[in-house]
Amino acid sequence: MINRKVTPSEGGKKLHRFLRNLMPNIPLGQIYKMIDQGKVRVNGKRKNQNYELVAGDELMLYVEDAAYQEASIGQKKAKYVGVNANIDVVFEDAELLVVNKPVGMLTHPDQADQKDTLVNRVHAYLYRKGELDSPLFMPATANRLDRNTSGLILVGKTAGMLHQLNQWIQKHQLEKYYVTIVEGNLTGEGTLSGDLIRDEKKNRTYVVNSPAEAERHGGAELTKTAVTKYSVLQTGTSYSLVEVELISGRTHQIRSHFQDIGHPLIGDIKYGGKKYGDINYQLLHAWRIILPDGREFKAELPNEMRITADRVGLSWKS
Repeated sequence: MINRKVTPSEGGKKLHRFLRNLMPNIPLGQIYKMIDQGKVRVNGKRKNQNYELVAGDELMLYVEDAAYQEASIGQKKAKYVGVNANIDVVFEDAELLVVNKPVGMLTHPDQADQKDTLVNRVHAYLYRKGELDSPLFMPATANRLDRNTSGLILVGKTAGMLHQLNQWIQKHQLEKYYVTIVEGNLTGEGTLSGDLIRDEKKNRTYVVNSPAEAERHGGAELTKTAVTKYSVLQTGTSYSLVEVELISGRTHQIRSHFQDIGHPLIGDIKYGGKKYGDINYQLLHAWRIILPDGREFKAELPNEMRITADRVGLSWKS
């Protein structure tokens, strides 16, 4: 019997599709048979093949074929032969890997880029170390960053660590700090708490401060509470260097909140910012994470951000 907990990113998947992804060498007909025969249990109970999994569900799989496990491991490893394994490792032990993601790289594959993504590089890196050896678990990221946002990504190398990271994130027990450059003269510190609403078709997040604004973007039932704290590190003539603490974790939260108060991120054209030289994307870096167990990780600012800060009369000191 093999136990497997469903992570938040896997929630909502139908049981048969989840098992198909988990066991690519097992024919779909055999997966249906395993479900029908009770060899798959969810929280100790039998479920039908269309059951939608919920984050935290405990799966129990009764797998008798040892040859399947060897074949599955082999298939996983073969997938990462020749994949770029170059990653900036900030910290690593037997269970946790902390990586500094560069600007311009996707965290996960999408339709635009299937291969050279951070998670694929992580898998290739672990494959080369001989650590990609579980038939029922693949190391996975617990957080994600936009393509042009750089900084710290947490990777659970074991199912137990991935579950722990996801629990900390869900309970808002991780301290996550970003550094950015915003337009205008911003001073002091503050808390931004405007609710957000997401338009997936436009890939835009909007701050909504009234029911009328919510209705204009799809309805109040879609709004989500978002809290962003900030502390100004340095103010120049036209720009300010700001440290941001992300209390909630909504898509484009920092970018939309600062646009809403009239201080968009430098280069962030999508959210009201102006292009600066060759910078036509948000200068935003996830530079520090503190875990509830006291461990702290830092990733220094990328060169593009340091150079731009110098050019606008700001200086970064970690």
